[in-house]
Amino acid sequence: MRRTQDGGRTMAERIGFVGLGIMGKPMARNLMTAGYELTVYDIVGEPVEELATEGATAASTPAGAAAGSAKTITMLPDSADSERAILGPAGVLEGAEAGSVIIDM
Repeated sequence: MRRTQDGGRTMAERIGFVGLGIMGKPMARNLMTAGYELTVYDIVGEPVEELATEGATAASTPAGAAAGSAKTITMLPDSADSERAILGPAGVLEGAEAGSVIIDM
């Protein structure tokens, strides 16, 4: 959550979140509870739909999750999955804007 100079809260920057499994979905939900706007993606549609009913924006690709997000978090099972989601076709890098941050958990 960003704060104004007088200490008040402003709207949070949008966060892209890729990987909504055992650890990712609760992490994404905690960010939403803290007031962050999320765009979420997973290869399994059910957790995406679940978080979308709670206020997240659903994306159909990792690139879609990264588009318009100041930060994108990936929470995937292994390095090969992270590499595909970030560098592969329709990956995070295709949707990320210059200056955005990618955090691979």
